[in-house]
Order: sequence, then C-alpha cells, then structure tokens
Amino acid sequence: MTAVVVTRAGTAGRVGLSAAGLLALLLAAAPYLVTSDITHTLVDLFVFVVIATMWNLLAGYGGLVSVGQQAYLGAGAYAVIALSVHGGINAFLAVPLAALAAGLLAVPLSFLAFRLHGGYFAIGTWVLAEVVKLVTAQIGPLGKGSGASLTTVSGYDPDIRVAYTYWLALAVAAGSVTAVYLLIRTRTGLQLTAIRDDGIAAEAAGVRVRRAKRLVYLIAGTGTGAAGAIVCLNTLTVQPESVFSVQWSAYMIFMVVVGGIGTIEGPIVGALLFFGLQQALSAQGPVYLIILGAVGVAVVLLAPRGLWGSTVGRTSISVFPVGHTLR
Repeated sequence: MTAVVVTRAGTAGRVGLSAAGLLALLLAAAPYLVTSDITHTLVDLFVFVVIATMWNLLAGYGGLVSVGQQAYLGAGAYAVIALSVHGGINAFLAVPLAALAAGLLAVPLSFLAFRLHGGYFAIGTWVLAEVVKLVTAQIGPLGKGSGASLTTVSGYDPDIRVAYTYWLALAVAAGSVTAVYLLIRTRTGLQLTAIRDDGIAAEAAGVRVRRAKRLVYLIAGTGTGAAGAIVCLNTLTVQPESVFSVQWSAYMIFMVVVGGIGTIEGPIVGALLFFGLQQALSAQGPVYLIILGAVGVAVVLLAPRGLWGSTVGRTSISVFPVGHTLR
C-alpha cells in the first residue's frame, strides 16, 4: 500500500522559502557593502514591492480592482509629517503609526467604496483618492498645496539616515510579503480565493463576502500607508500632486499584471521588472513610457497570466507555496 502525504511545501517550496530568507539577510547587509546612493535607490524597489503586494491582495485575492490606493500612500506620507514635525515623534518610529493612520482612514472610505461594484468601484476609489488629496491640500500645518518637508531628520548624518530608511523599507517590504503569504494560507485566504473566483457562489456557500473584502481593503490600506511613510522618509518632502497621483495606481496595476496577478511571487517579479526599466529608461522621457506600455501589451498577449504565473503554470515552481500537494 502506498502512503499519500498532503503537504503545502514540497522540496522546491522549502528551498524557495530558504532562499528568500537568505536573500533578505543579504539585503540587510547592503548598507555596509554599497554606497548610500545605491541604498537610497533600492528603497524605491522596496516601496514598489509593498504597493504591488498590497494591490495584488486587493485584486488578485479579494477581487477588488482599485484605482485609488494612492489615497493611502499619500495619507501615510503626510501622517509622518504630522506625527514627526508637529507631534514630536521620532520620524522612524512614526512609520508604523502612519501606517495605522492610513488603515484607520480606510475604515470610513470602505463603507463608501463598497456601495459600488465592478468598474464603478474602481472609479469610485479614484474619486475618493481625489477627495482625500483636496482635503489634505487645505490643511495649513501640512503646507496646503505646496507640500511640506520632513525637517526632523536634519540632525542625522546623511549616510546614517539613508541606512535607517533602507532597513526600515526592507522590513516593511519583507513584512508585507510575509503577512500576505500567511494570510492566504489561512481559512480567510481560502475564502478570498473563492470570492475572487465567484463571489455569488462563495456567499451562497456561507462565506461572509463583505467582511472578507473589507478585511483585505483595510490591510491593503495599512500596507500602502506604510509604503507612503517610507516614500516620505526617502524624499524628505511631500506634495499633494505627487503622493496622491493616480500614477501610483498605474504602477501597481502594471507590476501586478505583468508579474502575475493572484500569486505571491508575481508582484515581486513585476516590481523588479518595473524598477529595472525605470532605472534604465527614466532619462529617456516619453520613450520610457512607450516602452513600458509596449512591455505591458506584450506580456498580456504572450503571457496572460503574467511572467510568474506562466512559469508556475508550466513548472509548478512556487517560492511561497499556498496550495496543497500530494507526495
């Protein structure tokens, strides 16, 4: 008689998880190995990983296609200014508080957004983001429309400040990926997968669809707010037109769709690709945007499931295994 064992992580999965942990440790040593200019640039990559992971949680698992996640990115950035400059809290310690503030903002906005469905939900979230931007631009202590600067970190040595920001950004990125990975492995993750596939059928089976969707919406808002706080620490200045720009949502959609929606690894692959293209082509002006568009169209046509999604479909390789396998 042959024994059958049900497991989540096969050999490839265990190797992948170990490799991911080792990579995180190596990245943590980067400030000792490379210049501050490189670590300053890598912070952008970690921000991309966070926002792509959060948007993938929304759309890839919750079925919520949002075009207004920049509301929480901007809220997190401005919360750091408010807490540090006006509240006297250390700027680095203000990051988790800023993420919490963004998550709290998502509570009332979710009750407005969830009155809409499908394409109306997507446009509605964009409208809500614009409202948040307009309200923020009227707050005098936050610089109104001209923005504000994070002056409380001026006492740090520039290299030390960049290193602290880098480590914090790495921790937020690793924490975001880990949190989503652990969430999808739970019963709630199974419910989210059912909701994504067929919300009506999931509700008929007893899944509390609205509660599960609101949960991922709040988590995504909190994570995106943490990314916004990192953006503020990295740039030292925020302006409504930049941190609340819909371009951030365009970045999220591009990275998730190109990398592979509905997977843990896909957004990371998409973030790496987007970061590489940005670093290589951002100085080319309009050509940069044309190439980004061409890459997006090519991936959608040739690999509809995204770069990672197509790879997993052919090889069954998974760095972050969330399903079950038999052996």
